[in-house]
Amino acid sequence: MSWTEEKVLKLKELWGKGNTASQIAEIIGGISRNAVIGKAHRLNLSAKIKTRTATSNKNFESTVEGNISKSGRGRKSKFKSLIIDKDFEPENPKQLEELDENSCKWPIGHPDEKEFYFCGRSSLKDFSYCKLHLLYAYQPKGKKEEVPEKEEVPEFIEKKIQSA
Repeated sequence: MSWTEEKVLKLKELWGKGNTASQIAEIIGGISRNAVIGKAHRLNLSAKIKTRTATSNKNFESTVEGNISKSGRGRKSKFKSLIIDKDFEPENPKQLEELDENSCKWPIGHPDEKEFYFCGRSSLKDFSYCKLHLLYAYQPKGKKEEVPEKEEVPEFIEKKIQSA
């Protein structure tokens, strides 16, 4: 493929308008995205192609928020619903040999200690842990939240955490 004067002018025009290399290659036709990038580099065209971070983040964020609200409850709210649940079954200490696919496999203590065991509560479907230990093991995606003050943590959860 050879770059004609006409193609070079078209490249400069489209590049200046902020089109991507893929879009320019498609418009000009008969050239690849990499050929466009290489020619733009050799012509010393500015590397200010618009990216998602360079465009308005408000549109992107609203799209993400819209997708979460459309899908029902988001991942974050599913984890919060586990915290609110008051029905934690009692621990059922098990040794390694006693574990099955429905047992919580959260280790309690240190493996070198004689008192070492696994939680043994019923695990949630598709997870290796019970509701309580799932909160420890899987952190929700997104921004990390600050640890809530003691006053915000309900007393029954505080007791459950200490007993675990």
